[in-house]
Amino acid sequence: MTLLLLGLVLFTLLHMIPFWGQTMRAGAIKLIGLMPYRGLFSLAVLSSFVLMVMGWKAAEVNVIYEAPSWGYYVSPLFMLAAFVLFIASKVPTNIRRIIRHPQLIGVTFWGIGHLLSNGENRSILLFAGMVAFSLLMIVATNKRDHIWVKCEKVGVANDVITAAIALTLYAGFLYFHEAIIGVSVMGAI
Repeated sequence: MTLLLLGLVLFTLLHMIPFWGQTMRAGAIKLIGLMPYRGLFSLAVLSSFVLMVMGWKAAEVNVIYEAPSWGYYVSPLFMLAAFVLFIASKVPTNIRRIIRHPQLIGVTFWGIGHLLSNGENRSILLFAGMVAFSLLMIVATNKRDHIWVKCEKVGVANDVITAAIALTLYAGFLYFHEAIIGVSVMGAI
């Protein structure tokens, strides 16, 4: 579980650079340029994901709590909401007028949804860690940005298209979850 924890810590620290490492970031950009900095940053974030996956696969699994039976039915709803919020964060939608941080709230829903259906040690570390990360990022972003400038109102068609895209991606990910992640969810639904 050390690799999993290391990946989570690295992922969180990298995302804290815009808040607590601005001088370091500015110095690196000045030294190597913006695009190389972004490339190295992306590579570092990808490395944190690799560490999490390696740590997940290598972890000795111990059940900490028995997930509630209803968790298997509620979890997919949290996941669908997470997909909608994540997609809505990237395009003009009215969702962004209602929710200040749709992507981070989506990560929170993703984590909570998984905690409702997984009670082993590696799941708790990964999903609770990502929930803690997203909540920390919300607080840090609010502190940095202070006032929320809401997006302009857009047509409801944008929301419908966003929901349709999210539902399509969700259905595809649900279908391929076992091939991608190694855990079947189709039997739970």
